[in-house]
Amino acid sequence: MTQARAHGGGPRPTRTFNRRPACLRDAVRGRLAGRLGVGAPALPVLIVSVIVFVAFFGGAGMIWLPLLVAGPALAASTNGPHGVLCVGLFATALGTALGLRDDVPSSELAAVLSALVAVTLASALASALRGRRERVLAAVRSVAEAAQHALLKPVPDTVGPFRVAVRYSAAAAEARIGGDLYALIPTPFGVRMIVGDVRGKGLPAVGTAALVLGVFREAAYDEPDLLSVVDRIERSLARNLGHDDFVTAVVAGYPGTGQVEVVNCGHAPPLLVRGCGSVLAVEPTLPAPPLGLRALSGEAPGLQVLPFADGDQLLLYTDGVTEARNQSREFYPLAEGLARHVCEEPARTLTALHDELLTHVGGRLHDDAALLLLRKPGLSEGGEGAHARLSGAALSQPPDASAGVRRLPSASRSHARASVTSRRVPPTG
Repeated sequence: MTQARAHGGGPRPTRTFNRRPACLRDAVRGRLAGRLGVGAPALPVLIVSVIVFVAFFGGAGMIWLPLLVAGPALAASTNGPHGVLCVGLFATALGTALGLRDDVPSSELAAVLSALVAVTLASALASALRGRRERVLAAVRSVAEAAQHALLKPVPDTVGPFRVAVRYSAAAAEARIGGDLYALIPTPFGVRMIVGDVRGKGLPAVGTAALVLGVFREAAYDEPDLLSVVDRIERSLARNLGHDDFVTAVVAGYPGTGQVEVVNCGHAPPLLVRGCGSVLAVEPTLPAPPLGLRALSGEAPGLQVLPFADGDQLLLYTDGVTEARNQSREFYPLAEGLARHVCEEPARTLTALHDELLTHVGGRLHDDAALLLLRKPGLSEGGEGAHARLSGAALSQPPDASAGVRRLPSASRSHARASVTSRRVPPTG
């Protein structure tokens, strides 16, 4: 179910989500390759010429003439019908000249030339069909590109007070979109975001993802309470999904008070990175079923409120990341990878994580994977309204926000920054 943003000093990094420049390069290369293939069948002509050269100077007569069919056969895979016919005509003319020069019996020469003409015509037809399939595939890809930009809209580099980065990879080799979903939008009630994973794959999963994102974008603007946003999504899915369909999701919001709100519906826990570098797993207060299954369990999700100060970061992701296995069947340790690569630029962090993830699985993911990282700039970075946000966080933060934090066993870090301890956020109502 193979995108990132950054801000700050120094050269501006390339946006990893926006694929239009890459697609433009691919289109230009494809057109150039197509034109060269149709207008200059160099390799097939070279092969025919080599065969004729060997037959001419070897004096072997009929031994080499049947090999001339290799020219038009190869041209069918690299050139259009016009190129195939030209190569076939070229091979037929040279074969006729060689046959007459070596006094090949007319019946044998006619049989060879007939086979050459038949292969040429069949190759031209195959080339025409291949060209048609390529045009259809190009049209499908362009439709998928448009669907991607409509469904998974590019996230700006800055949303509200945050710097944002997104990485999304669909498992299908030719797919641009899959069953994973994400969105991050500013609303009258603060910045709100969602990351989710639809059960299943293919077009049905894409349709469900579109439904969830549409309801979320509408409800996020209308509902002042984050739990009401989740309820709207739940009601919509209950009306439209089958009995076995569901969506795991994390819905989060930043109302602008120095706190982040999190509602977890059967999804992987977000990772909260404090300014000091510690990584916290935000476990749900009460385990809740995925979206679309509340009627079966009767359990509603709870709202967690966590302090979110300047310099803190929040990573939302799908199980395509944490369930990625290497050849030894070991899962990718996302928390440890985040601790190794976290920095002040979300785009750089996600790029390093994604590269390490691909290395872990051997180059190709077998499930859709989405990563959304946002960072609240600190006062030293000159972020707009940083002082006000810091004051609000200080006023709203409990006197002992770190009390009761349970430390997980720490792992050694090879990264040059420092050892970072993974911890777990205690459930808060």
